[in-house]
Amino acid sequence: MTRQTDTLFTFFNEIGIISQLATSMFEQQLPHELTISQFGVLNWFVRVDARATPSRLARAFQVTGGAMTNTLKKLESKGFIEVRPDEKSGRQKRVTLTKSGRKARDESIAAVGPLLAELAEAFPATGLERQVKQLSKVREYLDDYRDRES
Repeated sequence: MTRQTDTLFTFFNEIGIISQLATSMFEQQLPHELTISQFGVLNWFVRVDARATPSRLARAFQVTGGAMTNTLKKLESKGFIEVRPDEKSGRQKRVTLTKSGRKARDESIAAVGPLLAELAEAFPATGLERQVKQLSKVREYLDDYRDRES
């Protein structure tokens, strides 16, 4: 293994471990018995688009259609999204965020606030900003790679 390959492996290994630890830590703080996956969908609607098809969401989250359908059913049962037939196509569905869903997303962010404040003490923003820029570049590359493979 070359030094570059070893460094890349270690880099992605650390990201994977951080992801697992952070997911567990954040899920413990989330209200409404939300999972990180459910919160991710609510957050996606606020950040990206107000409406989507289940297949668009599955592609965005890199999960199977069945996994996304399961997540959407749970969110719909909580009243956080609405799933309706597409007006133009009887087969497709359209998913939209409800007011309750936006509120749950905002409450979730507020609930993790104390945890983020604790992390901010340990890791000041000035030290993280350069890393965030580099991680964004890696994410953009991987997004482009995914699109190339589709």
